[in-house]
Amino acid sequence: MPKHLFSRISIVTIPVIVVCGLFGLIMSARSQSDSATRFSAQNQYGPARCSNRTIAGNYAFTVEGLLLLPQGVTLTVRGVSLAHYDGSGNITQVDHVVDNGVPPQEEWTPGSGTYVVNSDCTGSQTIDIPGNPASPIKLHFVVGAGGREIRQVVDTNAVTAIGSRVD
Repeated sequence: MPKHLFSRISIVTIPVIVVCGLFGLIMSARSQSDSATRFSAQNQYGPARCSNRTIAGNYAFTVEGLLLLPQGVTLTVRGVSLAHYDGSGNITQVDHVVDNGVPPQEEWTPGSGTYVVNSDCTGSQTIDIPGNPASPIKLHFVVGAGGREIRQVVDTNAVTAIGSRVD
């Protein structure tokens, strides 16, 4: 092959190879960026799927844990509650919670408040219980089992609750 033909092929081929390589790098970077955007918009476990409507209905909760009082005093808490989530961010409930073995003065204590379910199935709620010095009570929760279960924790105490949808 004559030297000048090789030289002409190199002059055309090398820039084409460089352009193709750059194009490939740009497309690869764009694909990774799109993938990262899709990942963050969904959540690490799959597509976003929850809203306030996900938990519309009645839930029976088991409540247990420790009330953390001033000066290191703790009280054991055990109870049950029945909560109604309206699907629009409002909650009403009744509960029967025993503090350190002492039953409540009122057999079923009413409460009401608001809640928000995030698209990743986490959420928060606030419950106001008239006469309760700890009111309003703030909680965070996770919705599980396709909306059939709610797991909660009280923000200011070591109290948790697990609720199941009442059919």
